[in-house]
Amino acid sequence: MNFEELFKQIIAFTKNLNKRQKIVIISAIVALVAIISFLVVFNTTSSKTKTGYAILFDNLSSKDAALIVQYLDKKQIPYVIPEDGVIEVPKDVVQKIRLDVAAQGLPKSSKVGFELFDKNSFGITDFEQKVKYLRALEGELGRTIESLDAVESATVNIAIPKDSVFVEKQTPPTASVVIKLKPNMVLTPKQIQGIKYLVAAAVPKMKPENVKIIDQYGNLLGENDELTQNNELLKAEIIYKKRMEKALEDKIVSILAPVIGGKNKVVAKVNLDIDFSQVKSKSTIYSPDNVVRSEQTLEESRTGYKPKEVGGVPGAVSNVGPVQGTKSNEVKDKYTKSQTTTNYEISTTVKDVKEPLAKIKRITAAVVVDGHYKEDKDGKKEFVPLTKLELTNIENLVKNTIGYDPKRGDSVSVSSFQFTGNSANNEPTSAVGKVMQSVQMYLGPISGILKYLFLAIVLFVFYKKVITPFTQKMLEVKIEEEPEYVKPDIEINEEEVESTYDKIKELKEKVEQQLGISSDVNEEELKYEVLLDRIVKMAEEKTEEVAKVLENLIKEETHEV
Repeated sequence: MNFEELFKQIIAFTKNLNKRQKIVIISAIVALVAIISFLVVFNTTSSKTKTGYAILFDNLSSKDAALIVQYLDKKQIPYVIPEDGVIEVPKDVVQKIRLDVAAQGLPKSSKVGFELFDKNSFGITDFEQKVKYLRALEGELGRTIESLDAVESATVNIAIPKDSVFVEKQTPPTASVVIKLKPNMVLTPKQIQGIKYLVAAAVPKMKPENVKIIDQYGNLLGENDELTQNNELLKAEIIYKKRMEKALEDKIVSILAPVIGGKNKVVAKVNLDIDFSQVKSKSTIYSPDNVVRSEQTLEESRTGYKPKEVGGVPGAVSNVGPVQGTKSNEVKDKYTKSQTTTNYEISTTVKDVKEPLAKIKRITAAVVVDGHYKEDKDGKKEFVPLTKLELTNIENLVKNTIGYDPKRGDSVSVSSFQFTGNSANNEPTSAVGKVMQSVQMYLGPISGILKYLFLAIVLFVFYKKVITPFTQKMLEVKIEEEPEYVKPDIEINEEEVESTYDKIKELKEKVEQQLGISSDVNEEELKYEVLLDRIVKMAEEKTEEVAKVLENLIKEETHEV
């Protein structure tokens, strides 16, 4: 690249600019330099990172930072503390120093998980093993909770009571969680409930209601779960109701717009009475068709005499029973019994019905449409409302659109009124207005796409017709042609020169005669002296013109050479 030529082009370009353009360019350059300087200074002051240094640890507590600084001073390792809780060391040794510091058990306040069991310790008691396990479990739960977007740090404390042989005296385990939230971040009720279930699932026999959560300000979280859930449910129900009403209104307007003459001639409002209660019902239905499952028949029969009975007047004779073996004139006794039992199988149907969560109880719709406009004798347009037949047809369309059900008590009202925005004064009367109205009617649904397409075309034309020529013009270097130098005419009056010459000649002859000197006069020398005298006098009187003549002569001689 020829920098000398580029520098000349830049100088020529700046000469071609007017004062206003120069001010604009200089202001833009100054603003650009100021912005770049501000960004550089801001990044330097905000990061405060020394060149060649990297972060060793961040988010440290004051105790851990003091211990780490003490270790670095002991090892004579250079470090920088750009802000609270951040320590930086030389970039080339940051990994080694981090391992050395970790070997010293620093930072102490950092969470430890099940890596506590990576090293085997001989002679450890059962109590110490349980404490290490509990500490590891708390650290793992804290790390898991910190993985949430809204949580900056979390501390989990678990209390496990001693086991008791008596069931009545057993105490369930409990847990407390302290959460530090990020700025401008909150936990939703579902997230709070999820944290409770997460902690409860990690500890045996722990229930979610035994987990308490507070934030960094000491506010108890998740205690009003039922109230919060009800509020959230109420918001969801309102949003759902508005969305359903808006959908039905759009359906009514879209189906009536082509008939009435546009969306601006129809106004529809729908009100839904929705039952959000969830009902569960269970019913048992017995079938009338019976099927014989089993049948039992029992028959009994007996034949013989009645047993003898002892009776009569008290005494010896009556005490003697009947004599066996003697004939009796009594009739034989006969006994017969028949019993039949039939078991029928009854067919039953058990239904467990769960009704939908959102059930429409009633729909009410109000529709207002514009009428017709007719010209009177004076040429003015008068409003004419729709006829009853037209209103009835529109009402039937609306009923079919919203799913009208008279059993639910639904109601639809259709009226015809004059719209202020569509009055006779605003009706298009010219052909151009009617064409624009038709275009709006057919191109209205895709107006958003057309808007962005038109914007893209305008930007493209602006780039081609304005930016590109301006850029080319700014990059061009105009070489101005030097105007031809017009030689200034220095007029010398020849008659004046001749008269002066004659006078000087006469005076010179007289002086020579008086002095007795020869009168031989060289006319050429005399003329040269006169011209030289005149030129000197003219140079004194017209200095600028004489300078231009000399400059022109020098240029001509230079070109010839």
